[in-house]
Amino acid sequence: MSTLQDLNQVLSRKQAILESAGVEKQKQSGKLTARERVSLLLDGGSFVEQSMLFADAGVVTGCGTVEGRPVYVIAQDFAVMDGAVGEKQAKKIVKVLELARKTGTPVVTLCDSNGARVGEGAAALEAYADIFAHMARLSGVVPMIAVVAGPCVGAAAMTAQLSDIVLVAKPAGALMVAGPQVLASTMGKDLKAEDLGGGKTAVEYGAAHFACETEEKAIAQVKTLLGMLPANNLEDAPFAPEEDMNRLVEGLAAGADGREVITALADTGSVVELGKGFTGAVTALGRMAGRTVAFVYTGKGDTCDKRMNKITRFVRFADCYNIPVVSLVDSTGFELFPTIDRQMSVMKAASALVYAYSEATTVKVTLVIGSAVGAMYVAMGGSANADATYAWPGAVISPMTGEAAIQVMWKDQIKASQGDAVKAREELAAKYEAEVADGVCAAAAGLVDDVIDPADSRKMVIAALELLSSKRDSNPPKKHGNMPL
Repeated sequence: MSTLQDLNQVLSRKQAILESAGVEKQKQSGKLTARERVSLLLDGGSFVEQSMLFADAGVVTGCGTVEGRPVYVIAQDFAVMDGAVGEKQAKKIVKVLELARKTGTPVVTLCDSNGARVGEGAAALEAYADIFAHMARLSGVVPMIAVVAGPCVGAAAMTAQLSDIVLVAKPAGALMVAGPQVLASTMGKDLKAEDLGGGKTAVEYGAAHFACETEEKAIAQVKTLLGMLPANNLEDAPFAPEEDMNRLVEGLAAGADGREVITALADTGSVVELGKGFTGAVTALGRMAGRTVAFVYTGKGDTCDKRMNKITRFVRFADCYNIPVVSLVDSTGFELFPTIDRQMSVMKAASALVYAYSEATTVKVTLVIGSAVGAMYVAMGGSANADATYAWPGAVISPMTGEAAIQVMWKDQIKASQGDAVKAREELAAKYEAEVADGVCAAAAGLVDDVIDPADSRKMVIAALELLSSKRDSNPPKKHGNMPL
C-alpha cells in the first residue's frame, strides 16, 4: 500500500469520527459537541489535537492558545458511550496532565460524562484513581478550570471538584453524587438533574463558582478568568493597562457594603466574583492599577462556618499562584448556632481560616471597613497574618462586640445605672467602641498601620501592593502542614 493510500485512510477515519451518529445525537439534544466547545475556547486554527484516531476513549484532548497564551484542553465526548470514563480515556487525560505539569500550562476541562464504564469493572475505578492522583499533584502548579457542560455524575463530579474554578452551564450541566433515578428512592421524590446539581443549585451549595445560561457564556467566562491568572505558580499574572492609582473613591464610610467597596477599589469593570450567592462572604478576582488581586469580604454581621470555608479555599487558591489578597473586614464575630454540631463546625472553620491566612506567603493587605471582632481580626488583620492593615474612621477592633464587652468590664455600672437599663447599656457600648475599640486606639498601639480617609483607600492599597511586590517569603521545609479541616 502506498503512502498516499495510507494518508487517505487516515483522513477517511478522521472524517468518520467527525460525522458519527453520536455527534448528530449530541447536537439534537441542544448541547455543543466536544470539538465545538474546544473551537469556541481556543484561538482560531490553534488547536493541535492529540490521538484523534484513539476515538473510542470518549475524550478529545490537545493544546492551543487563548488570546495567544498556551492552554491544554480536555473535552469529554458524550457522543462516545456517554463520555463514560475508562482505561482508554484515563490514558489520554493523564498524558495531558503530565504535559501541563512539565510545561507549566493551564488546563481547561470540559466535563460531560455519565460516570464510569461499568463494563470495565475495577479497571474503570483504577482509571479514575489515576486521573485524580495526577490532578491532585498538579493542583497549585497550574490553574485548572472545569466547565460542567453535561451530566457530571458520581466520581466524574470529582474531576470538577478537584479543579480550581468550576462553571456549570445550561442546558445540561449538572454536578451530582448520583443520577435522578438513583436518588429518587433515597430522597422520596422525583427530581430533575437541574434540581439536583444544576448551575443555580451547585453555586448555592458551594460546589461551583459560576452558573452560566449557555455553554457559550461559560466558555467566554473561562477566557476572562484565564486572562487574569498566571500560567503557573512560577509566573506573574498578566498585567492590564494601568488605571490611575490615585483615583479617589468617594461616598464610602464605615459600614459600607463590601461588594460596593470592592467595585470602587478595583480598576473599572475588572471585578469577577466567584461563588456569588453562596453565603454573604464575597470572593472575587479583579485588578488594581493593572495588577490581578484576590478580593475577600467577610460580609456584614456574624460570620458562619460556610463563609469562612468559602474564604479559606479562595485564599489558598490565590496563594498558590502568588496573587495578592486584599481583605475587607466587617465582622462582629462568630455566628452562634443552637446545635453543638454547627458550633463545632464554626470552630473548625475558624481554625482553617486562621491557618490559611497564616500559611499564605503571598502579599496580604487588609482594610477594616467596619467591625473586626475576635478571631476574624486575628485571621485577616493581625500583623502576623497581614503585611499591611488599614482602618477607616469608625471601625471597631476588639476581642468582642461593645455590647458583650461591657457585660464583662462594666457590669457593676450597668447594675447601678438609674432609669432605663437598655439605654445605659447602649451608651456604655458606644463609649467602649469609641474609647477602647476604635481603630485610632489600635493605630496608636501600633496594631494598625494607619487610619485612613475612605476616599484614599484605593491609592493606599495600591501603594502597599507596589511596596510589597518584591516580597519574598516561604514556609519552613516540610512535606505539608496539617490543616484543621
